[in-house]
Amino acid sequence: METNKSEFITQPSQTKATTANTSNTSNSNSSRTSVDQNETGSSLALQASKWLVRKGLSAMGKPEIFVTLPDGATIYVTEEQPKNGMTIRNRKAMWRFMTNPRLYFGEEFAAGNIQISGDLVEFIKASLRNRQQFHEKNGIDRAISRVRRFRQRHNSLTYARSNIHHHYDVGNDFFKLWLDKDMVYTCAYFPTPEASLEQAQFAKLDYICRKLRLQPGETVVEAGCGWGALALHMAKYYGVRVKAFNISHQQILEARNRAKLMGLQDQVEFIEDDYRNISGKFDALVSVGMLEHVGRSYYREFSEVIDGCLTERGRGLIHSIGQNEGDPTDPWTNKHIFPGADLPTLGEMMGVLEPTGFTILDVENIGLHYAKTLQHWLERFDSHEAEIRDMYDDYFVRTWRLYLAGAMVNFILGDMVLYQVAFTRPSNNDIPLTRAYLYSDNEDKDRDDKALKRATFT
Repeated sequence: METNKSEFITQPSQTKATTANTSNTSNSNSSRTSVDQNETGSSLALQASKWLVRKGLSAMGKPEIFVTLPDGATIYVTEEQPKNGMTIRNRKAMWRFMTNPRLYFGEEFAAGNIQISGDLVEFIKASLRNRQQFHEKNGIDRAISRVRRFRQRHNSLTYARSNIHHHYDVGNDFFKLWLDKDMVYTCAYFPTPEASLEQAQFAKLDYICRKLRLQPGETVVEAGCGWGALALHMAKYYGVRVKAFNISHQQILEARNRAKLMGLQDQVEFIEDDYRNISGKFDALVSVGMLEHVGRSYYREFSEVIDGCLTERGRGLIHSIGQNEGDPTDPWTNKHIFPGADLPTLGEMMGVLEPTGFTILDVENIGLHYAKTLQHWLERFDSHEAEIRDMYDDYFVRTWRLYLAGAMVNFILGDMVLYQVAFTRPSNNDIPLTRAYLYSDNEDKDRDDKALKRATFT
């Protein structure tokens, strides 16, 4: 065992076998020399890898994780070996991971070449806990991140459809296994810590409607509608007429089917088209979980769409995952989960509303609700692991488990947030003087009570 203060490497037991070839001493010596050279090169490579791992762990703020290398050596930089760690099964995976951990950790984990000991969520949490501190100190890393973000693929009309298809058209049957029965694939809102996922998603849909102050007979346009839960909720419980836009073919088909089952097909129109093609005038606009896929290059265009479709007294709400600093989407997520995704800072979100002169009414960060939402999703995903494996394969299962667990940790640590931004035109003074209407009105309280008893489709 080699010890350097709080840095430890435990070496596997090794045995050496020797052979003798009395018939050809010259050949034996030559062979032995070749073997010795190979072993020396291999030994140097392993020593270099151990040094890199130690330095990497120290740079990460000495997280409570261990790393076991292909030769069996286990490295950690804490006083005692942590409970959670990773085992790299072969040298190719090791060098790929070391050259670009942000991309290749996910790929090698999905391929089964990196295995996690202990709890996956706790491992990720320990690995990322000190990341922000390191990021703040490392100006070079910060500059590189900004360049990488600038170079991310833009969401033109062509790319946007391809990017959405990559994630949301995986298959409706897959999502039905682990989402709530309304199939709401965005952050829930938990009225109580004990609320079920169904109850929390119902509460979220209603919370958005209350922030929009919807009235019977009004018209609403939704930019990005998923499987239609919000559009159907607005029509059923608030008596509005909705046009909902989405470029995911699978989601639109499911949404239209749900509208027919609920008898709302004359009240809600699901349109398979890009948000840039929205036309007409509406009393309200809502966009939930779409801004992440717009891209900052298109914020001004989105702003003009909003300005063009809202009436003089129109109002709106944008619900989006965000971040505190303008970092690029990590390369593994960008390649395998959400191609083209670009999470805005709060300041960048204003780039959607300020160019056309909208007034901000309310800003709320409900990021901790997303952490809890992802916990529910991950538990349901794990409970259906065998079915999902039968539908796809082990690589797919490990990819999605890592995505759900990683997203959950990012919300717990505050690296990702969830903003709801309500807005209206500056000339619209028909707004409440306080925010009490969101929480204390008797009618609103009744709806919260309903949210604890049932979801939309009951």
